[in-house]
Amino acid sequence: MERSTLLKRAAPSGAVAGRRQLRVTAVAAPPTPSRSPSSTGAVKRAMTMTEKILAKHSDKPSVAPGDNVWTGVDKLLTHDVCGPGTFGIFQKEFGEDAQVWDPERVVIIPDHYIFTSDPRANRNVDILREVAQKYGIKYFYDITNRSDFRANPDYKGVCHVALAQEGHCKPGEVLFGTDSHTCNAGAFGQFATGVGNTDAGFILGTGKLLIKVPPTMRFALDGEMPPWLLAKDLILHIIGEISVSGATYRAMEFVGDAVSAMNMEERMTVCNMVVEAGGKNGVCPADQTTFDYVEARTSEPYEPVYSDDTASFFADYRFDVSKLEPVVAAPHSPDNRKLARECHDVKIDRVYIGSCTGGKTEDFMAAAKLLHKAGGEVKVPTYLVPATQKVWGDVYTLPVPGCDDKTAAEIFEAAGCVTPAAPSCAACLGGPRDTFARMNEPEVCVSTTNRNFPGRMGHKEGQIYLASPYTAAASALAGHVCDPREYM
Repeated sequence: MERSTLLKRAAPSGAVAGRRQLRVTAVAAPPTPSRSPSSTGAVKRAMTMTEKILAKHSDKPSVAPGDNVWTGVDKLLTHDVCGPGTFGIFQKEFGEDAQVWDPERVVIIPDHYIFTSDPRANRNVDILREVAQKYGIKYFYDITNRSDFRANPDYKGVCHVALAQEGHCKPGEVLFGTDSHTCNAGAFGQFATGVGNTDAGFILGTGKLLIKVPPTMRFALDGEMPPWLLAKDLILHIIGEISVSGATYRAMEFVGDAVSAMNMEERMTVCNMVVEAGGKNGVCPADQTTFDYVEARTSEPYEPVYSDDTASFFADYRFDVSKLEPVVAAPHSPDNRKLARECHDVKIDRVYIGSCTGGKTEDFMAAAKLLHKAGGEVKVPTYLVPATQKVWGDVYTLPVPGCDDKTAAEIFEAAGCVTPAAPSCAACLGGPRDTFARMNEPEVCVSTTNRNFPGRMGHKEGQIYLASPYTAAASALAGHVCDPREYM
């Protein structure tokens, strides 16, 4: 088996060392779907997908990287950490009697510090409830009974996954959110990015925001994914290649056969972590997979757009995914890329499977599949946090393909994992000390989350190895960082 990582380009091929930016002369545009793309009026110049979306939303025939434009906003997302501050700024700047620009385009999803006795965290949710009632916010996914999340039909869980599941993500739209991982929604072919409370407060009052058009970097992911690789491996590989500042204020567009073969949850994983490379936003071209997902959840119209064949890209990268190996991001940076097999001697204290990046249905199915095939029990505490109520239900009801009709929950129980927790962000962002699975001691953890900075999951001396669900499950069985191919 060839285990070397190959980066293909137009220049002579060969091993590439370090993080030099490699440019290619051409990357094939994705096949044009049968659905007609949106028109942006008289085309003055070829544009990328991100540029087209911003041109349309700023009523301009064309835009170019570096242009400052007032873009219209289709949706504004906020949650319990930033929501109170966002509405506070809105009230201060627009007045106590002002109304939000469109109460049906504001989505409030409490998710970060939910299942805790911390009075300040609980008060944040109370404030959201008050402002949602005051301004008639249609999409407020409330929780009133923290003792049993299932008693709260409106409560969903992690905002980025819930946003997609509830039909709020649509091709061609502009989404801003008070969370850096709002870029998750770019998987649907829309412009989605995180903003601060001040910008969000301005959007609440006007429905617009002044932004600078980012240049676009294109990443072609070609070839067939090996059975031991997941989307998390791909984005960790890319971040390791370009560094945590390699895409600063740039759009990252993902194309190629490997992307086309991904389901929506895998595409969300890729786009979710573009911010870990400094990216402004990430996008995948919308296709039939996208349309099927969206139209199963909303009847609202939408217009996808696609990059022009002759559009100008800041940089082009091409990867042959069939040659890649399982990777991890070692402490304390998402770009500290290492092959999983190179970390075989790293003993671990725990495993965490959850978050907007690694707590979706497909993530749990993958972990369960490996555990079932390997047999045996985990050697370290293995915490499971489904992202949403729907994911929690899937864990308990959906049979895992190829696993003797067993559900993920049954496989997890047989392997000795900790019982799946209530859906939320939980320990991904640390939280109060009573947060489920928070690292209150300086432990070593393999996690499917998206950041491994000091203190990210709690204790400032904790060490976090970011990994795919396959690698996380294999590491739980081994008691050390483990290449999943040892069990597959």
